[in-house]
Amino acid sequence: MKKVWKFTVQVFILIVIYQIGNWMARIFHLPIPGNVIGIILLFMLLWLKVIKLEQIDLASGWLLKHLGFFFIPISVGLMTLGDIFITKGLSFFFVLIVSAIIGLFFAGKVTQTVMMKNEKEKVNYHDHAL
Repeated sequence: MKKVWKFTVQVFILIVIYQIGNWMARIFHLPIPGNVIGIILLFMLLWLKVIKLEQIDLASGWLLKHLGFFFIPISVGLMTLGDIFITKGLSFFFVLIVSAIIGLFFAGKVTQTVMMKNEKEKVNYHDHAL
């Protein structure tokens, strides 16, 4: 029962952050979708340690585990846009390739930074342990 309560609270936290992102997009007339603003807000809250990872790890892990399921409505919706893909398909393809390259580049840089930080911490730990 305690795990169910913890999961519910964590989902509530994520929903509140999502709704704040939607609210910000609507109030400030931003050209960015509210869910993207919510993700940025969540990142900032985690980075500033306002929210600790332990406070959302159960719910976020479950959501990530079932992420593929959430793409089904999007896939079905895309099936109705065949005309647009025929006329604008090359533009979509270009945007997808460029965004994939940018995403891979930044994911690689973040991974390298984290790995280097872990190596430095490991070396510092061994230096102090001796």
